[in-house]
Amino acid sequence: MKLLNEMLVYYRNEPRTIRLYHGDLTERSEATNTDLLVVSAWQSDYSTTFRTLITSLQEKGISVQELSRDKEEDLRAAFNTWLSKPLPLSETLPPYKRILCFEPPNDAQPNAFVADIFQGLMPFLGHPDYDIDSLSMPLVATGKRGAKPLEILEAILEAAVQWMAHGMPLKDLHIVEHNETKASEVSGAFEILKRQYARFGKPRRRYAYDMFVSYSHENTDAVMRVMDRVQALRPELEVFLDRQDLNAGSVWQQELYDALDDCGKVLAFYSPDYLNSKVCKEEFNIAIFRHRDSEEGILIPVYIMEASLPTYMKLIQFIDARAEIAQSPEAVADLILAHF
Repeated sequence: MKLLNEMLVYYRNEPRTIRLYHGDLTERSEATNTDLLVVSAWQSDYSTTFRTLITSLQEKGISVQELSRDKEEDLRAAFNTWLSKPLPLSETLPPYKRILCFEPPNDAQPNAFVADIFQGLMPFLGHPDYDIDSLSMPLVATGKRGAKPLEILEAILEAAVQWMAHGMPLKDLHIVEHNETKASEVSGAFEILKRQYARFGKPRRRYAYDMFVSYSHENTDAVMRVMDRVQALRPELEVFLDRQDLNAGSVWQQELYDALDDCGKVLAFYSPDYLNSKVCKEEFNIAIFRHRDSEEGILIPVYIMEASLPTYMKLIQFIDARAEIAQSPEAVADLILAHF
């Protein structure tokens, strides 16, 4: 078995793997050390006249025809798939626990239905009664059905990447092509598609932003001196820092509120102008609700100019930077970063 290429897909901070191999799905190897084997067939036709994966399994003592007569679950009406009963243990076969058979409509292009394989897996993945979290599969329907390998590979990766990145509990997917010429052909395509899905190959941040900066635009100069220093010291931090004048109720305002709800911390720069701003007070009120619901605290007020703070603002512990803001923005930045 030869590994041709591989890619990572992250769900939050959990990596999942998709690997492409050249080899034989009926031989024991790293590529076939998975829980489930996917095969494909014409609808209700498991004949072994042609040289297919079903034929190779028959020669090893596993009859898909026999398995079809006593299915564990039949999802063909919904997802064109069915799941076999547990396979018998055999020293001559890989340790697959079951077979999932994919039967796309006979009069349709199979690549249009490849996503059904992953939909059909939903009831079983992560379920304690099945204990399935990895699978091996060929480029389905490229044998007797005559589907184009590149189209099938593209359909497999599109479905697999999207589902794995959105929480499907599938840890490993092994795609195995038996024919050496086809394997060489799809290897290059796999690399191109891998780059296309590169955004899924990195750990997802818990939040879109590490910090959201809530401030009055009347205080832009003072706030920017502090935040420029913060970002110089910690360039890896993702900071939502709006530098535009906003109109309450605008479409962009909604985008701002969405960012406010998807950040790790909220910096609120207290000043008289901040207290007089409807937008700033709206931002603060959203932040304080999140702060109260969070065990670790969301809101970090930074008191930069003398103001008559309302009682509910005084109740949140703040950084008192009134003395430092004019002379030493670096010192204010250090105080802020102590919370990160």
